Amino acid sequence: MSLSAADLTIDHVTAAGLDLNTMRASLAAVGIPSEYGGPHSNHATEMALTSFPDGSYLELIAIQPKADAAAVAAHYWSKHMRNDAGPTAWAVRPKDFDFETKRLQARKLPVQPARSGRARPDGVRLEWEAAPVGTGPNGVFFPFLIRDFTPREQRADPGGKPTTSDFSGVARVVILVRDLKAAIRQYQRAYDLEAPLRQYDPEFGASLAYFKGTPVVLAMPLTTDSRLTARLDQIGEGPVAFVLKTANSKAHDAANKTSWFGSTISWFDTQKLGWWLGSE
Repeated sequence: MSLSAADLTIDHVTAAGLDLNTMRASLAAVGIPSEYGGPHSNHATEMALTSFPDGSYLELIAIQPKADAAAVAAHYWSKHMRNDAGPTAWAVRPKDFDFETKRLQARKLPVQPARSGRARPDGVRLEWEAAPVGTGPNGVFFPFLIRDFTPREQRADPGGKPTTSDFSGVARVVILVRDLKAAIRQYQRAYDLEAPLRQYDPEFGASLAYFKGTPVVLAMPLTTDSRLTARLDQIGEGPVAFVLKTANSKAHDAANKTSWFGSTISWFDTQKLGWWLGSE
């Protein structure tokens, strides 16, 4: 048994920054509400989220007020938070967590499960297990695996229902890479994927590769003096944009649009938000 493309089910995507209130206000400025989720037990981070009807959610993560400086410095997303990087990581929830852990390890990929948790503002305690995949920071190139020990809906829908119904879920994760051919090979090796569709987007500034039937879009800068290359130099490889599934076509006014692999991507105003987020 191997993981099929359809099994790359997004649990959540993460955007990181310095200050959670600022991030929430920026997201609200483009028409997307969020809910405060509480501090993590690591004494470094706190989070808010926007949950969607399909069960996925967008997580905003930032440094806790009065955080432990050593804990922040040691955090795998420290660079992303300190640089207000926005798109940072993503997680998938496999049907069989233990099987998928062993399957990826058999592909010679390091997978290291560890328990974690946090308390919601209402006192509900959440417990889960996450497993980073590969050698990079958690969920930055390959998605990390996650499973819950407490009811998942308590983590994904703290208000008891989706935060918004304008968007039904997360459609795509755009991963910025230095070497597109090498990144394609790594994903094919890990997930038995067919050859991706290829496209150039001069406005976005990248050569794109999309694995049909998955959320994965790999993006390599077209030039060495672009904003994408600058991000690679500052932050490294990893998510550079997320694309949501539109449920209400009037949910927002697109700042600009592009066509990717036969779908129209409407981008939110990056000046208001501070990072790339789109819908299709």
